[in-house]
Amino acid sequence: MLNLLKLLSRTQKRNILIVIDAILIPAALVFAFSLNLSGHTAIASFQAYLPILPYMLIVTVGLSLWLGICSTTLNEYEAASIGRTGVFAALMTMMSILLTTAANMPLPLSTQITFGISFFVFSIVSRAILLQVVLAIYRNGSNRCRVLIYGAGTTGMQLVSALRSHEFIEPVAFVDDSQALQGVNVLRLPVYSPVRIAEIVAEKKIDRVLLAIPSQSHPKQMQIARRLQKMGLEVQTLPSFSQLIGEEALIEKLTPINPRNFLGRDEVMTAQDGGDEAYADRRVLISGAGGSIGSELSRQVLEYRPQKIVLYELSELALYQIHQELTQLAEGSDIEIVPLLGSVTDARQVRAVLKDHDIQVVLHAAAYKHVPLVEFNPLAGLANNALGTQTLVTEAASAGVERFMLISSDKAVRPTNMMGASKRLAELVVQDIAQRIATPNGLKFSIVRFGNVLGSSGSVVPLFQEQLRRGGPLTVTHRDVSRYFMTVHEAVNLVLRAASMAKGGEVFVLDMGKPVRIEQLARQVIESAGFTVRDAQYPDGDIEIEFTGLRPGEKMTEELTLSGTQVGTGHKKIFSTVEDCLSEIEVASAMRSLRQALAASDEDEARSVVKRWVEGFGQKQAHAEKGIELAQPIQ
Repeated sequence: MLNLLKLLSRTQKRNILIVIDAILIPAALVFAFSLNLSGHTAIASFQAYLPILPYMLIVTVGLSLWLGICSTTLNEYEAASIGRTGVFAALMTMMSILLTTAANMPLPLSTQITFGISFFVFSIVSRAILLQVVLAIYRNGSNRCRVLIYGAGTTGMQLVSALRSHEFIEPVAFVDDSQALQGVNVLRLPVYSPVRIAEIVAEKKIDRVLLAIPSQSHPKQMQIARRLQKMGLEVQTLPSFSQLIGEEALIEKLTPINPRNFLGRDEVMTAQDGGDEAYADRRVLISGAGGSIGSELSRQVLEYRPQKIVLYELSELALYQIHQELTQLAEGSDIEIVPLLGSVTDARQVRAVLKDHDIQVVLHAAAYKHVPLVEFNPLAGLANNALGTQTLVTEAASAGVERFMLISSDKAVRPTNMMGASKRLAELVVQDIAQRIATPNGLKFSIVRFGNVLGSSGSVVPLFQEQLRRGGPLTVTHRDVSRYFMTVHEAVNLVLRAASMAKGGEVFVLDMGKPVRIEQLARQVIESAGFTVRDAQYPDGDIEIEFTGLRPGEKMTEELTLSGTQVGTGHKKIFSTVEDCLSEIEVASAMRSLRQALAASDEDEARSVVKRWVEGFGQKQAHAEKGIELAQPIQ
């Protein structure tokens, strides 16, 4: 029977309804005659009416097609269709009066009215019965999807009304957080407490849960959806009306917040306070120009009006984006912007670039800085960060570059991961070149070290914001873990100032204020987006903070110096530190051993080299295993 229904075309279904309406005409007449006349008179009247009946049937077909009564499907037969049926019945009554009068067979007006009312009622009832029959056939002949509606409010009730006539979806029950609704029936469906969902699913064989709670926040809905999905249920969310018509953004509250809002202190901005002599009318090369630090260096160097900026970048997309931006910013000036694709590990290309463009200042920001990724790819990290720096600084010294600044990291101080170790090796190389070659020749090669940059790629704030978009939780390794933070704008401003005051060989450290607790930062991200933190004190909050545990070897707090001493430089936020470095022979031996390990693709040997020459690189290296969690926040 189900297959037969599916095979029927729309025209065939329309013809069936026309036949039903045609059958209802004599049925309504018989009912009207029997109701208003005695039995004998009713039979005689119907027999007398038979010559008129064919005309009535022809008119029935014509009016049904004209009014569209027969074209209305059963599940669309609602108020408007009932109204058209009323008009249909009234016209049929008038036609009956005209035909009986023309045939000289007048009937009592009460009988004619009864006929019209009967036909109207029979039409509605027949379609209601037919709809239930069809739905029963579908229920018994197909795999119906039994759904549980989460939310018994207005949206939930409208959803049930719409699904009642659906061929394949059957609403079974409601669940709602409101205790006032629990235990009652809404639209003939029981309302249960959400704590009984597992029981209801098993008892009523639920296949899917529909979330009809558009007034709840997006994170709250995602929290409920995850809990239901863990039960093996398919979960679908119904958007609010304002979202459907485009008046409300789906994640309106998740507009990215400016990272400086999470700093907890004022930014230190000293733009162009004495650095002009280092960059104005100079030819500046910025390695890693497409990265978070490199691109900001490019923007701020542009403000000093250099003669030329060479953007040196390995990523084509990143280089294209920063070149387009700087070209627009430099429009109307005579500053030359040169985009160059290349790697700092390519000695021949680096040599050619420095010579062809007669570079005077090098700002070396190119590095792999994502801790878990470098841990997972230690050879690539060491090649780019350590050997790449050796190549660039050596060629810069040979080319007579006036200033060279290595952008380093606080993770280079007694590192517990390969990223920090590779940056420490880079520092040792720059210190060696500065002492042996650069400073004796009047060249100013130096290092600047600072902590985490808020909002940079791979930093914790963008990760928190992405986790927030997914409904949480926000992952933090430990309640007490803390880090130094600066905004990228502030950090670059101080880096350029430090490079301009360098005399040669310094290791600069930036005053980054007090360390920021990562848990507090997570709370700020949640609250700045308009949500509340869900914890033991506030179990009904929107977003949870999940503590995943310190990764082996991870520090609770980062350090900025090996010696623990900081010397003032004349700038209140820039200090220098005096630290031990390796001799020329030691640096050469370390880098030669590292190159051999990389040439042999021997990760164990590379780690042994790092362990031997990098101070503080511990015996137990937690991240040496390939099973590291790459999605863990960089903290």
